[in-house]
Amino acid sequence: MLVMCLAIPSKIVKIEDNMATIDVEGVQRKVSLLLLEDAMVGEYVIVHAGFAIQRIEEAAAMETLNLLREAAELVEKGDSNIA
Repeated sequence: MLVMCLAIPSKIVKIEDNMATIDVEGVQRKVSLLLLEDAMVGEYVIVHAGFAIQRIEEAAAMETLNLLREAAELVEKGDSNIA
C-alpha cells in the first residue's frame, strides 16, 4: 500500500508566542513555529505534523492551491482519467 503526505500551502494569519494560526480556504488551525525562524503574518508555509517546516513563495502557493482545487473538482465529477 502506498502512503503519501500532501503538503498544502497555508497562510499565516496570526502569530502568538511560537504558535501561528494558519488559514487554508477559510479553515484555520494552530501550528508550531519552532522549526521556522522569523516567520511573519502573511507568509505562506508548508506544514507537517503540526509544525510549519518551510516557507513558500505566494505565487507557488497560489499555483499549488489552484492545482489542488482542479484535482478536487475532477474527483467530484468522477473523472476516471486521473491517477
